[in-house]
Amino acid sequence: MSNIYMMTTIVDRKKLNNYLELYQKNNLYVMFVSLGHGTATNEIMDYLGLDTNDKAVAFSIIEDQTWITVKKQLERDLKIDAPGGGIAFTVPLSSVGGKKTLQYLIESQDYIKEEESTLQNTNHELIIVIAEHGYTELIMDAARDAGAYGGTVIHAKGTGIEAADKFMGVTLSSEKEVIYIVTKTEQKNPIMKSIMEKAGLESKAKAVVFSLPVTDTAGLRLIED
Repeated sequence: MSNIYMMTTIVDRKKLNNYLELYQKNNLYVMFVSLGHGTATNEIMDYLGLDTNDKAVAFSIIEDQTWITVKKQLERDLKIDAPGGGIAFTVPLSSVGGKKTLQYLIESQDYIKEEESTLQNTNHELIIVIAEHGYTELIMDAARDAGAYGGTVIHAKGTGIEAADKFMGVTLSSEKEVIYIVTKTEQKNPIMKSIMEKAGLESKAKAVVFSLPVTDTAGLRLIED
């Protein structure tokens, strides 16, 4: 799983469509988009050439060769490095909950499985669950049954939903809930398995589950003790 990443893009809301169009030209059809709000001061915004704090945050799963191509296009075509251009970054995935989920997330991108990354030798993992709107409690109940402490939920809108029919044979709505769960590495597999069994693609929640390695944490010691 070492050559597949979660790409996060943070841009001015008015420029989001330009980025989505570029991504789709590179076969990145499955995107999850949420609204955000920047925290920069007026002085910093003036310095960066920004005229608004309203942001859009887009998440996608990307293969490393696709990222190399996309990065060049972001710099050349959208001038992402220029003031007010935005930011895009990648974080390696450590696991994906099921073959169908992997096929859905990377769709038309080429993928060759490689050796596990040494970055995965971490004490904690971030489990990300993307599910239909309204099923947070079902998902969190499943996660807690396997030892999770809690999670954080944000609302998002999915694009590329039509790909679900091709790879999964299920119909998904565009309104999504994205749940972040930080857990000890040894608890990751039981939690992901519990969510897949109780709230996975065969359930009404239609949850997609994957995880990212966490290199360090603060604020979890008392909870885990």
